[in-house]
Amino acid sequence: MSLHIETHGKGPVPLVLIHGWAMHGGVMEPLVKALSERCTLYVVDLPGHGYSRASALPLEPHACAAAIAAATPPAIWLGWSMGGLIALTAALEFPRQARALGMLCATPKFVRDAGWPHGSNDVLVHQLATDLETDYHATLERFFTLEAMGSPDPRAELRHLRALAFARGEPDLRVLQEGIRILENSDRRAALPDLTVPSIWVAGHRDRLVPPPAMEWSASQCGGHYLSIEHAGHAPFFGYADTVAQSFAPLLDAFR
Repeated sequence: MSLHIETHGKGPVPLVLIHGWAMHGGVMEPLVKALSERCTLYVVDLPGHGYSRASALPLEPHACAAAIAAATPPAIWLGWSMGGLIALTAALEFPRQARALGMLCATPKFVRDAGWPHGSNDVLVHQLATDLETDYHATLERFFTLEAMGSPDPRAELRHLRALAFARGEPDLRVLQEGIRILENSDRRAALPDLTVPSIWVAGHRDRLVPPPAMEWSASQCGGHYLSIEHAGHAPFFGYADTVAQSFAPLLDAFR
């Protein structure tokens, strides 16, 4: 089964929008609304997520980037969280399709190690992988809590995430496990100097999953532009959608 990709807006700038782990394209609705006048948005449900739940495509950055590129016109690609790895892969490997790159609370390497102090705790990520096998729903609940941390109103954001997360059905366990392996093992840091398209890296200043220094460093490696939204956490399109949209305005203005 092919990927479910919805088209929204009628603006002149084409923009591919990619959600994060365990979510679906519908969670990006506030950002879709904020961009719909300027953009025609291609909002993706990744394999095993949302309305792409029955897709047999692996949740692997190259495979996903190739499938999305084949189904959408040349565009700006904007990825949130794990979706940023897919957008970055497209910008590196399919620059004729991914003509500019927006990274929203996303990083080329998710897990911290001795040579990467800006990542998330590797023990936490490994525990999520282990817990998926025994308590699927509780594991997702812990992840949603981590996503809401740093928000000005974490309880309200957590309720919002819970309500939206399963609005298109539960994600497939197979791809949740594949996604954790991607977060554990992906590392595109060395490729950043090879990025040929313009990029903007937008962090949530209070993000507890993707530390802003990871994004600032990444932008510096590829000549990208970095900025941080002061009071936002890992999902800044909840409450700050207009600010997020304005942050990526230079990419929209320059798109040809």
